[in-house]
Amino acid sequence: MKILFTKSKWEMWNDSLYHFVERVIMDKFDGSELYFDSLSDKPKVIKDMHESNELFLIGQILTDGKNLSEHIDSFNKQADFALEAGSKFVNVHAGRDYFSFNDNLKLIEHINQFSKKCGIEFLIETHRGRLTYSLIDTIKYLEASSELKLTADFSHWMVVHESDLSNQTAGLEKSINRSFHIHARVGYEEGPQITDPSAPEWKTHLDNHLSIWQRIIDQRKTEGRELITITPEFGPPNYMHTLPFSNEPIRDAWEMNIKMREIIKSSIEIEP
Repeated sequence: MKILFTKSKWEMWNDSLYHFVERVIMDKFDGSELYFDSLSDKPKVIKDMHESNELFLIGQILTDGKNLSEHIDSFNKQADFALEAGSKFVNVHAGRDYFSFNDNLKLIEHINQFSKKCGIEFLIETHRGRLTYSLIDTIKYLEASSELKLTADFSHWMVVHESDLSNQTAGLEKSINRSFHIHARVGYEEGPQITDPSAPEWKTHLDNHLSIWQRIIDQRKTEGRELITITPEFGPPNYMHTLPFSNEPIRDAWEMNIKMREIIKSSIEIEP
């Protein structure tokens, strides 16, 4: 099995897609993960730019609205765009933590049906503020929907549960078994992002995340998957810590993601 490392445009939010792709190629990432509503480019431009440079494209959708109906409508619009743009699969921030269980489950079922119809995987990311905001609630949806697949960004759960999740081993294992894409950001009990993954004071938290990611990779490899994707996702402020008064970020987020990729390459076992 092969690992593909993809790059989020998060740190280059206001830059052109062209300059972003240039940097993705220069820093030797295998592809990109794009939130399409942040771009002004047409789907064909996005598709051609990735295909001509042999880059793997992951689409990203953030459902929005005041109620279930509006979230479904926003999903449909963004999902059509993601398909036109040539997404290999799509990562979705779905629903809201304050929606009812039944409404969120209806959204999951709608996403699953859309995925079946088009033949492209749509994964739901574990994320604060969304239906997957906590490990406990996510397990309820996994039990109710056998087709629900996750993007693993468990840094969010570290904050929500104020825990490294070692006290929720059964639920974590169920989530690992349904995770098919990894957002590689290291969280801790009081925040979704440590300052620097190479700093010795964060080694315990880094090792914990690396162990979880290894288990996801091992699970997918056991199933015979040919590849798994990882997006290192250390974000800019306000995810990135800043200095008081100046509000200057303490690190360069892009460089942190390159560093995270190299740590994963040197730590994760991917032997046949």
